[in-house]
Amino acid sequence: MNYGETVEEAAAREAFEETSLQVKLLHQFHVYSDPQRDPRGHTVSVVFIASAEADPVGGDDAAEARVFHVRDLPQEIAFDHRQIVQDYIERRY
Repeated sequence: MNYGETVEEAAAREAFEETSLQVKLLHQFHVYSDPQRDPRGHTVSVVFIASAEADPVGGDDAAEARVFHVRDLPQEIAFDHRQIVQDYIERRY
């Protein structure tokens, strides 16, 4: 998040920088703030549910971007992102 930017603006900007997608934020899902969640340092993530109308293209520090069904995720997922997806599945379905 940049100084003077809302979390909503940051989420949309980051989505575009990482995937080239213009996203529509539907609602805030959850805040993840466990100091141990990222080995690089204490990081807080505000997670949003969003929609987009195109295919993602990796950008910025994302070498690749693809869409996966929640039941067919890659074996390796960064940090606590598998837990975030699991939390979404449990609350959504």
